[in-house]
Amino acid sequence: MKVKVNESHEFEFYSSDLEKLDLLKRSASEFHVIEKNKSFAVKLEKSDFKNREYVVSVNSNSYTVNISNGIDQLIKEMGFTIGSSIKANSIKAPMPGIILSVNVEENQEVKEGETLLILEAMKMENAIGAPKDGVIKSIFIKSGETVDKSELMIEME
Repeated sequence: MKVKVNESHEFEFYSSDLEKLDLLKRSASEFHVIEKNKSFAVKLEKSDFKNREYVVSVNSNSYTVNISNGIDQLIKEMGFTIGSSIKANSIKAPMPGIILSVNVEENQEVKEGETLLILEAMKMENAIGAPKDGVIKSIFIKSGETVDKSELMIEME
């Protein structure tokens, strides 16, 4: 995952880095961290999970932290903006994977954000949501099928 602090410093972390972290949870929002023999008091001040933005204080200094995982980075590379109003009528596979379920039918009305299908990719289940309010025009995939990156899955009106 990539972490941006105060819109100026960027860091990249891997799962193995997080597993090595010496962290003690003191409460729901307070933690004690030891890194390179230094002690840090960390408090989660504000959390906006949808936009992946957090405000944390470390030893009483406040920082705004933005976190993006692999899927967020892929969405950005595809030219989309997370949380923006997308007016696309085509839902394409963001990555290769297997369709676990299709949760809609043709001619069904859907609301923006409603889960259209579940795509399993890289051993993770990814809920693919409607980019806007609309009606399902065509469904080109079925449960159990594999899809390639950028393959057309659903069209909306």
